[in-house]
Amino acid sequence: MTFEELSGQDNAAATGDRMQSAGTALEELLVSAKKQDCLTVGVYESAQVMNVDPDSVAFCVLATDEEYECDIALQIHFTLIQAFCFDNDINIVRVNDIESLADIVGSGQDDEPKDAHCILVTSPNSDSWKGSALERLGMFCEESRNVYEWVPTITLPER
Repeated sequence: MTFEELSGQDNAAATGDRMQSAGTALEELLVSAKKQDCLTVGVYESAQVMNVDPDSVAFCVLATDEEYECDIALQIHFTLIQAFCFDNDINIVRVNDIESLADIVGSGQDDEPKDAHCILVTSPNSDSWKGSALERLGMFCEESRNVYEWVPTITLPER
């Protein structure tokens, strides 16, 4: 085995560990934000928050699955949300399991499922997030940008 093959195996293992850790951190963040009433769920609702108070947005999650990959309107919304996040230094990730994400954030008050394609974590008091999953996800996003992965994809842990 060559050095490149060995380091490639180490990198693959490290990437897998990073992804698993990021998935766990994302789930922790969403559960914590939901308890603190700091979640905005839905593309339209998220756009409203970004328009009215962009400084309150701490993190953004975009979610899709095979059913929505060809939805041009949704892809346009995603492009606009990503551009907004980049312009405002908001960390952003993608999740390819919208059903698991919807399970984490729960359903609406009228038991109708929420549109979990876009989820914002808002932070009325940024001190409450120090040393938390939000910081770990911020580091994950920064590491991803260092290797030119601008919107990293996270896999949520099995439930």
